[in-house]
Amino acid sequence: MSFLKSTMDDLAKFNKERWEELAKNGVIYSRPFLELDTTSARQVVDPNSLMGDVRGKNVLCLAGGGGQQSAAFGLLGAKVTVFDLSETQLKRDVETARHYNLTIHTVQGDMRDLSAFADAGFDLIWHAYSINFIPETNAVFTEVARVLRPGGLYRLEWANPFVCGLDEAEWLDPGYPLKQPYIDGAELVFDQPDWEIRADDGTCTRIAGPKEFRHTLSTVVNGLIKRGFSIRGIWEETSNEPDAAPGTWEHLKLIAPPWLTLWAVYQPTS
Repeated sequence: MSFLKSTMDDLAKFNKERWEELAKNGVIYSRPFLELDTTSARQVVDPNSLMGDVRGKNVLCLAGGGGQQSAAFGLLGAKVTVFDLSETQLKRDVETARHYNLTIHTVQGDMRDLSAFADAGFDLIWHAYSINFIPETNAVFTEVARVLRPGGLYRLEWANPFVCGLDEAEWLDPGYPLKQPYIDGAELVFDQPDWEIRADDGTCTRIAGPKEFRHTLSTVVNGLIKRGFSIRGIWEETSNEPDAAPGTWEHLKLIAPPWLTLWAVYQPTS
């Protein structure tokens, strides 16, 4: 595992502490995928069939530790680098690589500073749900454009800005209340800020989560276009349970898709 020498600001220190505790307590994003084959691996990282063959290509799992996507890309034949703020998350990737007898490279650092990597070093950057843990996107998008090769793909997942901050426990028949201003970079305030971690035996542990911030659709799309990206497509996360009971997570997903996923290709003009 490699470490960046850059100094973390107060936000990075806070969120790193939160992620270390979440990962050590078995948050769902820190549970390695240990039963993948090439078919299920592709479903994990490319359910919309956009990225093509990644054999021999350099892939960066950006702010995406936990032993999940890195395993999928490794099984598909990619040369994988995982970059994450949390060493515990990165240890999960090392453990998973050992399980599959894969070789991956891990680097610890803040997604706003990718100085560990050379210009145009990656063919594909798979950005896990994490950009909402910082208050602005400019530094990340600039760094992504720098380290991605022309013609390379960038996959980004982030909170649906129109509904982020909603909680299934806030169900008030006949709907969920929208209460927070639609302001880019605004910190999200939750009535219940703790994350619930459910063990296999059904027991639940509550752990304080990281700070999160809203990023509007115009900020994300226009920020990418400004840096030479062309949007390939956008998808919403919704529920497959049409009869889900009001006040449950699956019902909330029916009403207010919580995440958006975007794929873009880097096509600089000069």
